[in-house]
Amino acid sequence: MTFKPDLRWSDVTPQHLFLNRRQIIAGAAALAASPALAAGYSTDEPPNSFEDITNYNNYYEFGYGKADPAAFAGGLTTSPWSIKVDGMVDKPGTYDLGDLIAGLPIEERIYRFRCVEAWSMVIPWQGLQLSGLLNKLGVQPGAKYVAFETLVRPEEMPGQQGGSIDWPYQEGLRLDEAMNPLTILATGLYDKPMPNQNGAPIRLVVPWKYGFKSIKAIVRISLTDKMPQTTWNMLQPSEYGFYANVNPNVDHPRWSQASERVIGAGLFGGRKDTLPFNGYGNQVASLYDGMDLAKDY
Repeated sequence: MTFKPDLRWSDVTPQHLFLNRRQIIAGAAALAASPALAAGYSTDEPPNSFEDITNYNNYYEFGYGKADPAAFAGGLTTSPWSIKVDGMVDKPGTYDLGDLIAGLPIEERIYRFRCVEAWSMVIPWQGLQLSGLLNKLGVQPGAKYVAFETLVRPEEMPGQQGGSIDWPYQEGLRLDEAMNPLTILATGLYDKPMPNQNGAPIRLVVPWKYGFKSIKAIVRISLTDKMPQTTWNMLQPSEYGFYANVNPNVDHPRWSQASERVIGAGLFGGRKDTLPFNGYGNQVASLYDGMDLAKDY
């Protein structure tokens, strides 16, 4: 089965209709609870507009400017798409994306998104729990981490034609972080397939971590017993740690993380205090019991 993210601008659900649909779903939840809503995964904060989400991005494979992904990602070929699964799994192999995620429920998750650069959005993702995929693949005893790699295709990703990053972009999670129900592989937003500039056809979303952990255009998933190398930690280890948990009490060496600029809130109305773990502490803080988060940043 081939996964075909065939998004047109005219297909996108208008924001006012999407929000109205959310109100209907919330009302219906009182009678027949939606699993995602009942479990408290989604925020009730209004999401940013589709225009905000798709036109203000860090995606250095397409350039270093915030508008570069929207300008240059349109030519990326996302179908067919395959993902290599290897390492400490029972079912290694190279899978067509459609086959890999077949049978796994796609859920709606409206998450806060916090960039390490101290700006934020609220994004209505659609995706599947990473834990479901890992269970389907079979995690072998002794596996402790999940490593991810993104696509390398410089002829379609002009940002890969130069610069200081050693491609492919690499990220990783501890296995218990990957198995947390908040962690998803997103395949769409606003009820439509993922736009190229946001990581089509499939990307990681970990809402309690800074955005650079949410690797885009994934082509490899590996299970390992060793902490994987991650791109920003290799580039600037004094600034970007492996864990990258949102923490207002631990500043970036070059700026404060105590507050954030809210994208879409206007020039003068757009700052708010940053919450520990981006507001998801009740669900994830226990993962880090006994750790010094100022050192394990």
